[in-house]
Amino acid sequence: MSLISPAARDALEAFLSHQRSLKGAAENTVLAYGRDVTEFLSFMTVHSGQSQGLGALARISTQDMRAWMAQTRSGGVGPRSLARKLSAVKSFYKWLAAREGFEPTAVLSTRAPKFTKKLPRPLAEDAARDMIDLVPLQTDKPWVGVRDVAVLTLLWGCGLRISEALSLQAGDAPLPQVMRIVGKGGKERIVPVIDAARSAVDDYIAVCPHMLHPDTPLFRGVRGGPLSPRAIQKVMASARMQLGLPASATPHAMRHSFATHLLNAGGDLRAIQELLGHASLSTTQAYTAVDTVRLMDVYKRAHPKA
Repeated sequence: MSLISPAARDALEAFLSHQRSLKGAAENTVLAYGRDVTEFLSFMTVHSGQSQGLGALARISTQDMRAWMAQTRSGGVGPRSLARKLSAVKSFYKWLAAREGFEPTAVLSTRAPKFTKKLPRPLAEDAARDMIDLVPLQTDKPWVGVRDVAVLTLLWGCGLRISEALSLQAGDAPLPQVMRIVGKGGKERIVPVIDAARSAVDDYIAVCPHMLHPDTPLFRGVRGGPLSPRAIQKVMASARMQLGLPASATPHAMRHSFATHLLNAGGDLRAIQELLGHASLSTTQAYTAVDTVRLMDVYKRAHPKA
């Protein structure tokens, strides 16, 4: 932060503390905000040729914003990443303007670049089953294969994020029929645990060679430390090559598959929103675009005027 004035630096730190404590933002989100806003403030210092105190920040113009966006794009940053950076800057400015009492229109009215929104890429049901069947064959340690099956079954069967599955403690087992999961931003949700997932975790515990004390991670790496997401990503990468699946067949795709397969079975969109822990229904609605053909078929068969 050497290019940033002490006043701007203090304001940024206060903003990040606000996001962390009062907004309940995840630590990764707070770190990303810090990086993005720091880059923005540093650019403005160089662009204007003077230290950007709070007064100077309040006078940033539309032309200044365009210059920052042009410079960022010229550095190889894609439209999706630039939109994320702009969102971070807007969040900071909205907070700063409320605190300092200035009008942040030039920043808040800046439009994000257009980009094609990537839709979730779920696995077909048979592909998800094949993945779980093939994953244990990617290791010469039987207990590791049983562990990986348990993790993937939680992702597909319960819609957990990989971080949520790996944050489970040994004391959470045996898994109940309903779990309380703390997701992004500290948001809690209730998740039903299917019998297959409970059995898969029980099977893993029975063969795990490491001591599983209640307050220690449930899923362990080969050497006994906490299991890393990278290990699951690697085993899925190996299995998907053998199955001829695309690179989109990742741990997160198993979570997407959970939502899409529930939707295929007639699940209610709002119920799926709750199960996934999405704050906005629009996030969950992305899954409807994945299976538009099926939805249109349901519409034509069910709507009285179709």
